[in-house]
Amino acid sequence: MTLLLHLADFNERRWADGFQAALPERRVVTRADTVRPEDVEYIFVWKPTPDAFDGLSRLKAVLSLGAGVDALLRHPRLPKNVPIVRFMDEDLTQRMSDYIVSQVTLHHRLGTRFKRDQQAKRWVQLYPAPAWDASVGIMGLGNLGLDAIRHLKVFGYRLRGWSRTPKAVDGVEVFTGEAGFDAFLQGTDILVNLLPLTPETQGILNYETFSRLKKGGLDGEGPVIINAGRGGHQNEADIVRALGDGTLKAASLDVFEVEPLPAQSPLWALDSVYITPHIAAASSERTGVAYFSKVIRDFEAGLPLPNVVDVRRGY
Repeated sequence: MTLLLHLADFNERRWADGFQAALPERRVVTRADTVRPEDVEYIFVWKPTPDAFDGLSRLKAVLSLGAGVDALLRHPRLPKNVPIVRFMDEDLTQRMSDYIVSQVTLHHRLGTRFKRDQQAKRWVQLYPAPAWDASVGIMGLGNLGLDAIRHLKVFGYRLRGWSRTPKAVDGVEVFTGEAGFDAFLQGTDILVNLLPLTPETQGILNYETFSRLKKGGLDGEGPVIINAGRGGHQNEADIVRALGDGTLKAASLDVFEVEPLPAQSPLWALDSVYITPHIAAASSERTGVAYFSKVIRDFEAGLPLPNVVDVRRGY
């Protein structure tokens, strides 16, 4: 068995050494190594180049370094009828929940208001309301969304969820599909996006969505959006517009339409925007190697692949 690593933005050699140590009986190669394409049975991939899959006629599975697979699914030469396994483990999930909790509490505790007071050397003792007065709406109730909810429950927030298909989540008011979208938004102070990127969710964070969020919450400092999903979910011109006219009060953004975020983007200059460079749930080399090594060993032993992407749904 040969495993080929095709990783943009990552040190392929270091990952390969990790896989080779975990799979000593297998051959692990990188793009820099000499390998016959027809010998490759697994490809571990991130941001594939146009020729990434050329000649890989004996592939058993495509292993995606990211939890999001939208870019992979858009690849014009993605092999058909080859299962795609996305990365989903406790380490990645915990990192995402860490990010969501930090940003929700930042906005609930009026971070933008007090940042501006500090810059103006202004002492105003405005006391934020308790967590149970703040309504947090999670878009996307997959593994990441459910884990974020589990962590946020500890603080006592009023939790709402929105998903494509009906789901029951203990302690959460759940809304479903287009029919439930308005009601979901109208009761939400802090909107958190953890949706997969599909044609239906492309650009969902837009001015119309923002204008339907709850008004006047968070002591008048809401509504707020937090996007840790994909850059394709957001219309950045609409975010700037909504922040400028007060439709939104603040935003935490970890993903962007173009990455790295261009220096000329107006988002950089807005003190109500909290920018991080797509690091909310960074994939760990240690846990990534352990996860996919187990996937390969189990599959070779006859067990089913986990977290297989439904290509029709896009996740």
